[in-house]
Amino acid sequence: MSPDYAGLFLALRPEGALVLGALTVLALDLSVFRRHSGDLRMALAAMLGGIAVIGAGVLTWMGPHGSVFGGSLMFDRLAITTRLGVLALVLVSLGIASASRAPRNAAEFVAVILFASCGFTLMAAAQQLLLGFLAIELASLSLYVLAGFEKTRPTSAEAGMKYFLFGGMAAAFLLFGFSLLYGLTGSIDLPEIASRLPADPRNPLLVVAFVMVLVAFGFKVAAAPFHLWAPDVYEGAPTASVSVVASASKLAGFAFFTRLLWVGMPTAAGSVAALPVSAGWLPALAAISLFSMLVGNFGALAQQNIRRLLAYSAIAHSGALMLGVMAAGEFGSAPVFYYAATYGLAASGAFGVIAVVERTGPCQKISDLAGLHRRSPLLAGCLGIFILSLAGIPPLAGFFGKFYVFATALRLGGLAGPAGWLVVLAIALSALALYYYLVVLKQALVADPDPEAGPIKVPILAAIALVTAAGLVVLFGVAPSLLLNLP
Repeated sequence: MSPDYAGLFLALRPEGALVLGALTVLALDLSVFRRHSGDLRMALAAMLGGIAVIGAGVLTWMGPHGSVFGGSLMFDRLAITTRLGVLALVLVSLGIASASRAPRNAAEFVAVILFASCGFTLMAAAQQLLLGFLAIELASLSLYVLAGFEKTRPTSAEAGMKYFLFGGMAAAFLLFGFSLLYGLTGSIDLPEIASRLPADPRNPLLVVAFVMVLVAFGFKVAAAPFHLWAPDVYEGAPTASVSVVASASKLAGFAFFTRLLWVGMPTAAGSVAALPVSAGWLPALAAISLFSMLVGNFGALAQQNIRRLLAYSAIAHSGALMLGVMAAGEFGSAPVFYYAATYGLAASGAFGVIAVVERTGPCQKISDLAGLHRRSPLLAGCLGIFILSLAGIPPLAGFFGKFYVFATALRLGGLAGPAGWLVVLAIALSALALYYYLVVLKQALVADPDPEAGPIKVPILAAIALVTAAGLVVLFGVAPSLLLNLP
């Protein structure tokens, strides 16, 4: 079959819009914006980047459906909804960037975010090992730059270095796993790999291959025990960078690896429906899920730094999301997408509030949020919605996301099976998580502010981004079908 380059061009129009937007931002900053102040240059760059993201979203909605370019790209429901979700989360992050302390090179910062977005959107549709790896690396290299963008600040430089070192190791694991899959099957296309995998999931090379893949998966979504980069990156990286890492990156990562595992390696899945478990990658994924929920929730309990608390919270949420990945082969990927997308909205919104507070002073400790309800009722209200959604309180989207994932995982074998035990533990740990989330809310909504702390002025772009994100968290919790019934 001859390659359909015309179809490929039409399918990649959203990525073209993002690249064109990045180049436009750089060109205008070099020629027109240079005479403006740093804050205004940041706001203008974020606005132009937002226009490019909106254009990419429209082109995604109008784009092709089904297989493209010989099956290298698959634009099914998971791909299209993930691409739209990623672009929406990037749009929120750009609004947050406009409120953050302006970096020295504002246009470059926005351009790198747009390049990372290209990687995320390609990850969502990739159905080939080589294309998937290139998409992951395009996104990852951009995120390393974003994490260390404030190179004159030691904590940011440290965050970028640690992220790069861990990411480089994870890339090596992933490429090694992909090479073994190619060696076992002679193909890099996921459907063909599935049809040619050895019948015995205990094949030594196959076991090594899916261990390598799961290690890379764990790093990408910050799951324990591959999470060691996350607390330091969340603490040291620029706030807008952390917003992208915590939201769009996580959504794209779960979408790609759900497709990789269930389209490319379904015969090696095994089973966790009952004891004894069947050999395969599902029992290993269950163990990672268990460890992530334990490490994330108990680690968050010990934190006094708001950024590190949100990092450990992200680890715990990754563990819960893996329950949805485990059930995706039988019951579909909608629970994973809904949970990851609504978690991304709440997490990026929380970092947006931190970014605005940082304009008036440091916001590292939880106590730095004291009296936020008096300093800015808008920020306090938005933060309350985001934190309560992360805690899974109804009627917010976080509650329905957890409910949907847990209910789906229970269908794997009921309460009597290992999957059921994981769900019970996840529910118990969600109750534990409510404690450290309430500690944050107590400072923001109950505690008195520092006498020297004045009111906080919220920039207009940041206010629009935060109010929109908070409104969507409420809307998708009250009417989840609006998100679940996307194309």
